[in-house]
Amino acid sequence: MRAVLSTMLLAVPLLTEAASLDIAWWRDGGINVKQLRDGGPAPRPFDGSREVPLGSLWKLFVFVYAVDTRTPTPDYRCGGRDPEEVYCCDAGKSIERNAALAQSCGPFFAPRRLAIGTVTWRAFWTKRLGTAPAGEFAWLADPANLTPERTVRLDSLLRALAAVPPASRDEAEAALLRVVLDGRGADTVRWFGSQLRVKTFSWHETLGRGGPNRRLGGAAGWLADGTPVWFAGTGASAGIFRQWAPRLAAALPTAQAADSGCVVVDFFARYPVRKVTGPNGSVTDGPLHGRHAVQFENGNSLAVQGNGDMVVSRDKGRLHVRVRFTVNEYVARVVDREGSAQEPEAAKALAVAARSYLQQNSRRSAGCQQIADSSATQRVSPNPATPAALAIAGWTDQLVIDGATVRYHRDTPAPGTLAWTQAVQQARQGKRFDELLAAAWPRGALGIAGNSGTSCQRLASNEAWLVRALPRWEKLLRAEAGYERPAELPSVCALATGAPYSEQSRNRIFMRPLTTREDRITLAHEYLHIGLRMHPRGQDEAYVERIARRLADMNPETL
Repeated sequence: MRAVLSTMLLAVPLLTEAASLDIAWWRDGGINVKQLRDGGPAPRPFDGSREVPLGSLWKLFVFVYAVDTRTPTPDYRCGGRDPEEVYCCDAGKSIERNAALAQSCGPFFAPRRLAIGTVTWRAFWTKRLGTAPAGEFAWLADPANLTPERTVRLDSLLRALAAVPPASRDEAEAALLRVVLDGRGADTVRWFGSQLRVKTFSWHETLGRGGPNRRLGGAAGWLADGTPVWFAGTGASAGIFRQWAPRLAAALPTAQAADSGCVVVDFFARYPVRKVTGPNGSVTDGPLHGRHAVQFENGNSLAVQGNGDMVVSRDKGRLHVRVRFTVNEYVARVVDREGSAQEPEAAKALAVAARSYLQQNSRRSAGCQQIADSSATQRVSPNPATPAALAIAGWTDQLVIDGATVRYHRDTPAPGTLAWTQAVQQARQGKRFDELLAAAWPRGALGIAGNSGTSCQRLASNEAWLVRALPRWEKLLRAEAGYERPAELPSVCALATGAPYSEQSRNRIFMRPLTTREDRITLAHEYLHIGLRMHPRGQDEAYVERIARRLADMNPETL
């Protein structure tokens, strides 16, 4: 059940139950630990050798295995007889995979129900870990080992999370983002934004040999940049979130979300452009690099900074300026143009509003959202986003308003409208971004953007064709400036509607099954966008298409 924004008025409770919180994360090949305390004696120190119970974290490992191996995961129908179904659904109702993970529905992920065999399970984790699951990874050798009471070394748990393939991790994160919205961590989104993507657990821990048990609650998963994280303290997971959220958020390492999706912006839609001039004179076609001046028919002019993503073209005698951004770059530029990142809580609210407005008002074009830069829609800065605005956009990555039409204005409050000046005033009075959103849209709820975390139905035949073709392609591609083979081959996902496209930050290609030469060209084209993602020409469609056609026709009979 979604939490309505008007209830997101979380007051920080007193830390009464838990005296300390243990935190660990895996980064740069090593474990980092930190302890928070609330008075009393110092907590027992710990390191990566600490044994911790799996609790319900076992469901997360079944989830990523099922996603990556394309194991069928039919909806689970609740019969009303299993006590564990309290975390799933009412009798006679059903629950699907992502909701089952967020709600911790154990019956859904039972290895026997999903027909997960020991051999395929072991082969999967051997491939991911780079070694057979034995020793400290013995708990991953057999799905039957995944029980709540199973204890594992903390560093092996974090290393296993680090080994999860990016595509299946993305799927898990899309489900787990709901934890801080309306799951066990409900209403803590004000502290974490979209930075925390974790599966909660509540179990017990034995304090030494023959020692007493204590209730242990917490969560494990990833930060927005894929950093594996674990934290736990005395009590249940929901109580841990309520008690420690502000201090936990401050103690976690910084993480910048990998941006997903793309936005095409038609700049100056209401202002006809007379000419564009730069260091080398007038520009009538092609990408802009460096400082340029855009002169309008009404006599005004505007200085812009191009980084190769801003393209000038002429159509029917008129000059057009178009730019392709990632979603968070777009949101950051709106924050710079319509508000300011110098007011963090108001800027977070504006970022969520801008992303929501984009989702509600853009149209799909060539796999991207497309919208005009116009006072009739929302204004976008033509210059690169400031680092502060990018940080705000990343912190709110994927967060949108559901259930309400989103509008905002500079200084005129109105029902269903976020007024920037009013939001700044309220933020200075101590209001958090979720409270600002609740005041503007009391019938809305914070949700997850539909364009991010799009599910991937893998096209195995397309992926196999790419595997066979790539060694031959790379003989040519090694001579292309800027080409970098991705660390893992992209996932090729089924496209239901629209034009094929690539999600470069998520290493995914969306297209239709291979049946014609044009399909092979499409696969090569989108792969090149990923392989050339760090090079300015990687977004030059004519250049990419020219190479793609050469690649697709390289000895096709052998492919």
